[in-house]
Amino acid sequence: MSTQLHDFIRGLPKAELHLHIEGSLEPELMFALAQKNGVQLPYASVEEVRAAYDFADLQSFLDLYYAGAAVLQTEQDFFDLTHAYIERALADNVRHVELFFDPQTHTARGIHITTVFSGIARALREARAKNGFSGAMILCFLRHLSEEDAIATLEAALPLRDEYADLWTGVGLDSAEVGNPPEKFAHVFTIAQAMGFRLVAHAGEEGPPAYIHSALDVLQVERIDHGVRAEEDPALMARLQQSRMPLTVCPLSNLKLCVVKDMREHNLARMLRTGLCVTINSDDPAYFGGYMNANYIATADALELGKEELVQLARNAFEASFVSDEQKQLWLDELEAYAQQH
Repeated sequence: MSTQLHDFIRGLPKAELHLHIEGSLEPELMFALAQKNGVQLPYASVEEVRAAYDFADLQSFLDLYYAGAAVLQTEQDFFDLTHAYIERALADNVRHVELFFDPQTHTARGIHITTVFSGIARALREARAKNGFSGAMILCFLRHLSEEDAIATLEAALPLRDEYADLWTGVGLDSAEVGNPPEKFAHVFTIAQAMGFRLVAHAGEEGPPAYIHSALDVLQVERIDHGVRAEEDPALMARLQQSRMPLTVCPLSNLKLCVVKDMREHNLARMLRTGLCVTINSDDPAYFGGYMNANYIATADALELGKEELVQLARNAFEASFVSDEQKQLWLDELEAYAQQH
């Protein structure tokens, strides 16, 4: 693929809608925080951690992910984590992020939920004031835990809602998909919906297309995170196309977790060309080998995407974001101007 196209991608204004903030914990920061907080890591060096980033499946990744998260203990740790991600997002021309965070990963270790909120929010607000960087927070429930635990987490977070009203816009569902269908969380999503939260859920990454149907029909989500297995169900594909239901696809993540064996086999281009509202995102970039530009470039190279298709992917993300129509229009105008210039 030409350097010209890579340069075009680097300059493209983007929105990221599928980013786990804990998954942006680079080994260097992991080690620094472990040292500061007296946490014993099962690895002797940064190189050893990177060597462990060879995953057989989602579960082998999650095991390392939760071990790494143990170093996050203070508000400053969560600030440093989020700040480091934002610096990389700005370098990749990301205008807006809707980041996922997993309070249960931290409250289970005795970290107060306020610590998590305040550190992430401080970094987002600082970036907004300094760089005009736009961000939102989506509180995710861990699906391998019980729905009761999810409800307790939502209840623990609700007293913070007013303080973080400018940032906390939605709830989501993540972690181990297989054996944890969306229906398991029907009640907590009903509660969140009644409170006016925007709703998203991981479905159809390792789980079957039926999980996507359930996320739509039972949880009433407004976006599907991943959704790549939708292609196995023609009726579902027709439904997604008709409704323009956004899919937040994470190509390098799919490759790293063996959802696809080779990037050239990825179905992103097919889904895009069928008229689905597909977007590109980085998921857990510290673990999966790349932030936004790396994902765009790897996908464009492997699937031979043209400039118009790359602009459409960026357009889809801005349109699928949970911001005001006025704000969307500003970004879309910027995107169109960029496309016309190039």
